Amino acid sequence: MSHRFRFGVVGESVRTASGLTALARRAEELGYATLTLRDHFVAEPFGDQLAPVPALTAAACATRTLRVGTLVLANDYRHPVMLAKEAATLDHLSGGRFELGVGAGWLREEYLRAGMPFDPAGVRVERLEESLRILKDLLSGGKTTFTGEHYRVDGLEVFPTPVQAPPPLLVGAGSPRMLGIAGRHADIVGILPRALPGGTISEEISERMPDAIARKVALAREPGRDIELSLLVSPAFGPDPQACAERIARRRGWDAGLVPDMPTQFLGPPEHIAGQMAARRDRYGFTYYLVSDRDMEAFAPVVALLA
Repeated sequence: MSHRFRFGVVGESVRTASGLTALARRAEELGYATLTLRDHFVAEPFGDQLAPVPALTAAACATRTLRVGTLVLANDYRHPVMLAKEAATLDHLSGGRFELGVGAGWLREEYLRAGMPFDPAGVRVERLEESLRILKDLLSGGKTTFTGEHYRVDGLEVFPTPVQAPPPLLVGAGSPRMLGIAGRHADIVGILPRALPGGTISEEISERMPDAIARKVALAREPGRDIELSLLVSPAFGPDPQACAERIARRRGWDAGLVPDMPTQFLGPPEHIAGQMAARRDRYGFTYYLVSDRDMEAFAPVVALLA
């Protein structure tokens, strides 16, 4: 099934209550579908961040139709029972406008500075998969019993019952195992570069090339499941797409000839970018694109053309 295009904003530069509500109202006014927030409590590498769940509650209360979401919560920072309670409450308070994004956690420096053990990737991923099963059961409104290696839940129900029962679940994934888990459990799969064992995200250009993205999409596609595919993108605007590609290549140290075909790169005037997105929907299936709030205004004409 082909999904319709929709677009989201990542509130990366929001630092105040007034800035948050202004951003949410402007995103809604411009036709964006979602406002999302990251989940970090150290300043590097994205700058200081508001805590996502209370901040998104404020954003939902300041708007009427805008959906709000986490991009993404680190599973290790919250027990799934407590997260289900928060997610159900936010979905209830927003009138069914919440999307729950969860990942395995990857930023080693953040774990260490908080005094939390940064377990091997396999352990963190295993824990995430158990958590996803618990979250889906609890947020579906039924009584949940679960016994796993990392979590045990005995006959719990979540209150309040979420309006969406369950809210859409997004999982960000870049490695083969994570992509398989996302394909089995998520409604939305955010395709990412690989998280590295040392606690950073891969900067390799190979992670961003068409063949690599196509392989990741194939790993996330589970027979019988209709997932929405998502990317966080960095558009480069200007009258000449090639000049935009050269500008990006100089900044990133890439070969300018490779940039125009990268699925995460969109270049040129809005009409050209809209055409690129239509072509990449046909090739890969991506329909849900997110941009930084710094790009929100410049990207709005693309939203108007496609949303």
